[in-house]
Amino acid sequence: MKSLVAVDGSEASKNALEYAADIADAMDGSITVVHAVDPTAYDEGGDEPALSLWESEPRLVIESVEDAEARGQHHLEDAANLAAELGQDVETELLYGNPVVTITSYAEEEGFDTIFVGHRGRSGRAGMMLGSVAKSLVERATVPVSVVR
Repeated sequence: MKSLVAVDGSEASKNALEYAADIADAMDGSITVVHAVDPTAYDEGGDEPALSLWESEPRLVIESVEDAEARGQHHLEDAANLAAELGQDVETELLYGNPVVTITSYAEEEGFDTIFVGHRGRSGRAGMMLGSVAKSLVERATVPVSVVR
């Protein structure tokens, strides 16, 4: 079984990797860990969405491609180290673009059997407004997706 695990440095993505490692052990499978670099504006603070442009301006951060790549490589290294602790030898891949599109396209092109992804459990208006990468992966993927909390 060829598994893809998407990581973002969150506790939920670490849980997804641990779950994928258990499945890989049971099925003598392989794991590739990916992180998608999408250096666009992101919300840095607060649980509630900004109600106006005035409110949102101090909360937005523009991340350079170099910073996004360095952050992504860090997440991949952490994931590879965790996998090694779990007895798994994983491959890592830094992808570029919108995480949902990039991860699902990569999974299909490379012939993965399944995708594992963490879900942070963002709730309320922020979750509805920002959407969920995990939810979008489930909707777009052509292979089964396991969402781990």
